[in-house]
This record gives sequence, structure tokens and C-alpha cells, in this order.
Amino acid sequence: MPAFWTEADFDEHERVELVHDRASGLTAIIALHSTYLGPGAGGCRFWHYADPALAMRDALRLSRGMSYKNAMAGLPVGGGKAVVLAGPERRKTPEMLAALGDAIEAFGGRYVTAEDVGMSEGDMVAIAARTSHVSGLPVTDPTAAGGDPGPFTARGIFYGIRAAVRHKLGRENLSGVHIAVQGTGSVGGGVARLLAAEGARLTLADVDAERAANLAVELGAVTVPADAVMDIACDVFSPNALGAILDEAGIARLNTTIVAGGANNQLARAGDGQKLAARGILYAPDYVINGGGIIAVALEYLSRISGERCGIEEVEHKLREIPERLAGIWEEADATGRSSDQVADATAQRLIGRG
Repeated sequence: MPAFWTEADFDEHERVELVHDRASGLTAIIALHSTYLGPGAGGCRFWHYADPALAMRDALRLSRGMSYKNAMAGLPVGGGKAVVLAGPERRKTPEMLAALGDAIEAFGGRYVTAEDVGMSEGDMVAIAARTSHVSGLPVTDPTAAGGDPGPFTARGIFYGIRAAVRHKLGRENLSGVHIAVQGTGSVGGGVARLLAAEGARLTLADVDAERAANLAVELGAVTVPADAVMDIACDVFSPNALGAILDEAGIARLNTTIVAGGANNQLARAGDGQKLAARGILYAPDYVINGGGIIAVALEYLSRISGERCGIEEVEHKLREIPERLAGIWEEADATGRSSDQVADATAQRLIGRG
């Protein structure tokens, strides 16, 4: 694996640590991008990487994205990310989770974890046995902030899609709007249900074709193979799976007017947002539209360490700020001729003291 400071995605990260625990078999990367606004907060991803260098790339990009996401959400936390390099069999043991908790504890509160792809609330409970610097824990009070961040992420994306349709298509509701949803897991499935409830016409795709088919039956949607969804003629393409799909080839395939979804790091490289803009496609910067989950778990963590209760109404209030923030980005992009990702990046960098 190359030295992280030579990676193209290294962005003056404050700390990047490779964790290897021989006894449990844990190998992980914890990347702390910025603590300018507070402890670096960001989930833990459990994924099998054919090339370990891709895990480093993910850790660097995702942690930077969390700095931007948290800043744009108005949260008093910075950005970090943990990536566990799972084996091909994706075996996860209590011992591995314990070792991961110890590694997080060694950061002394500078990094706070939560669940991400491949991790669950139960995993967070196991990690919490070794460190207090964890969020996304189960809540017994349904009116309190916290728990599974997926539904909150989905709700924020839903609000963002409505804002994009209003801005680009001039429509105040989603009735009859054709939306192609890539990924029907916790987040994508939640987005699809909210869209269907407002009358959107849905095309669904997932690498797990059975999961997509079952959801399509539930919602009265149609499905296409996972490798075909980017070619679908639609009003909105909503990517809710893994990132870096919007490269030159991917952008050329799109047959849509709006890209708005929850996948992290959708743009493969700098300049890809300009390619979208050149095609007249409105882009919702991913770390703005998908901020709902971190809003919920960050407020949970902050309320726990302060001893002050944070209710679901505070979370909902911040979720409702997502479409307002997106509208401001698009208005500035329209006025300046810059792409929406450039506007968002410049704003986020100022907020974390790097602009």
C-alpha cells in the first residue's frame, strides 16, 4: 500500500493510522481529516477491497467528505472515517469489533465513529463496550435523537430531491416525476418509499436483484439490471450505492436532468462536476444532500456527552435545512457560472478554516 501522503486524495489529513491486530485479524484504517470544528465524526465501513490501496483511497476521501458534510450541516464536529478491510468472506467477529473499539479509544476522543456500509447498530453496541466515542446506538425513547442513521439519511435525500425538482423542473411535487434509484438498501430503499408515497414513478436497480424486485412489488415500481440503471431516460437519477460512478464514461451515459442521491463521493475526480454542468444536469453535492444520518448520530453523541436531551424535533429541524442549503448552492452556481460542487467545496473549506 503506498504511503498515504503520496495519495492523490491526501488533503492535509491531521492523522491517518493503519490498525492491525494480529490476535483478532483486524486490519483497518482510521483517517482523521479535520478537528477544526470539533471531534472528527464519521462512520465505520466494513468492506472487502480487492486492492488494499482502494481502502486507503476510501478512507482519505470519505474522511474529507465528512469534514465537508458536517460543516455544511452546521454541526460542531469535524470529519473522520474508519475503514475495516474485510476478507473475501466478510467475516466479522466480536474480537475484531473489540480491537476496533480499542483503536478508536486510543484516539482520545478526537474521532467518533458510527455505522456505515457493512456495519450495524449491534456492531456499534459491541464497539461501545470498549470506547465511549461511538454513536448510532439503539434508543429506547422513539422521540430522542439517535439509533439507525439510515432513515434520517433517506429523509434528507428525499427533501433534497424535492428541492432539485423544484429548482430544475419548476415542479412543487413529485407526482409523475420519473426517478431512477440505484441501490435499494437501507438508504436507497428508504428514499424509494418516500418518493413512492408522493407519487413518483420509480425505476429501481440493485446488485441484489431480488431485493430490488421485492421493493418494486411493494411500491408498484419497475426494475432494471444494476449495470443498466445509469442509461435510463428519467427526470432524476438517484445514486444510493457506492461512489465514484460519475466519471467521464458514467456522465456520458446519463439520460437525466438531475442527479441527486445519497452515495458518498459520487464524483470520481475534480472536474467531473463541471462535466455534469456542461451537459445541463443539476447536481446535488452528495455531502450536502446525504447529511441526515450524521445529523442524527452527531446530535445523539453531543447530547450524551453534554447531558442535555436532544429530541427528534431538533433532528427534523436540521433535516429541513438541507433543501434550503442546496437551493443556495444552486443559486450561487447559476449566478457565478461555477458548478455546484465547486460552490459547495469552497463553502465547506471556508467553514473548516481552509478557505
